[in-house]
Amino acid sequence: MAKLYFKYGAMGSSKTANALMTRYNFMEKEKSVLLVKPDIETRDEKKKIRSRIGLEAECILWSEFQGYDHKSIQEFDVIIVDEVQFLSETDIDRLADIVDQYRIPVLCYGLRTDFTSHLFPGSKRLLELADEIEELKTVCWCGNNAGMNARIDKNGNVLRDGEQILMGANDKYVSLCRKHYKEGKIKPDA
Repeated sequence: MAKLYFKYGAMGSSKTANALMTRYNFMEKEKSVLLVKPDIETRDEKKKIRSRIGLEAECILWSEFQGYDHKSIQEFDVIIVDEVQFLSETDIDRLADIVDQYRIPVLCYGLRTDFTSHLFPGSKRLLELADEIEELKTVCWCGNNAGMNARIDKNGNVLRDGEQILMGANDKYVSLCRKHYKEGKIKPDA
């Protein structure tokens, strides 16, 4: 039975690496995989998904996927979406429709919350609709589970306001446990 999956985690929890490994596993079984990312995701090459550990693969952009008709979609055995938090609620509804109408599994990887600890719209809708939800874990500097994404400035200070979306990696974000997120403490001596 096809399902809509949401695999979320804080930054650094290997979401993209997991998405790329899952893609490889399906391809190894001679399954046709469609790898998609939102147009707004600009950190890597335009049509490439790359993990921090160096895994990478070609993908299509969400805007291109929007043009796929039912015949095109049915050519795939599985659809994998990275950085799914950047999709809209309507986009998530479309992914759920693909699962229900075409019986194609859709695996979504992304952040649950932004740097202010509020849900992204796409993630919120996935939490409402997904058949299976799984947290991919990473750790805070203290060793506890890091479920929060703290945005930092160039001096390592935790920022509490700003635009919801600001592309970046370790230069702009750090994963923290809730306690240290609230304290704004990004390392032991901070």
